[in-house]
Amino acid sequence: MTHFQSAPDGNGLRVCILASRFNLMVTDRLVDGAREALLSAGVADSAIDVVSVPGAWELPLAALAATTRGYDAIVAVGCIIRGQTAHFEHLGRAAVDGLARVQEDTGVPIGLGILTPEDLQQALARAGGEVGHAGTQAAEAALEQAALLARLRRDDG
Repeated sequence: MTHFQSAPDGNGLRVCILASRFNLMVTDRLVDGAREALLSAGVADSAIDVVSVPGAWELPLAALAATTRGYDAIVAVGCIIRGQTAHFEHLGRAAVDGLARVQEDTGVPIGLGILTPEDLQQALARAGGEVGHAGTQAAEAALEQAALLARLRRDDG
C-alpha cells in the first residue's frame, strides 16, 4: 500500500488568489492570510497574483479563466454573511459548486476559503481571529493538492 501525503510546498509554483470584494473587511484579511501562507511555503512574491471580483457569485467564472493562465493552484476567498433572505444560501451553494466544477473539469486545485457565517463577528473569528484563518487554510490546502497531483501524475510515482 502506498500512502501519499504532501506538505504545502510552493517552491517554483504560480498561484492566483481570487478574492470577492463583498464584505471587504473580512476578505482583505483572508487574502492577507492566504498570501502570507503562500510566501511561508516558498511561493515567490512575484509568482502570486491577487485578482478581485465583485462577489462570491463571480468566483467560479474567474477561477475558470485563471486556469488558462498557467497557475499551479488557485485560492478562492470570499465572505457571504447570512441576511434575512435565502440569498445567502443560494450564493454560497452556487459559488462552492461552481468552484468544485472548475477544479474537477480542469485539474487545477482550488483552495476553498469562502466563509458563510451568521454574522460579522463569526466571519472575523474565522479570518485570523480566535477560530483560525480560513485564508491560510485554503492556501495550504491548494499547495498540498498541487504537490499531490504533481506526484500522482509523475510516471515514477
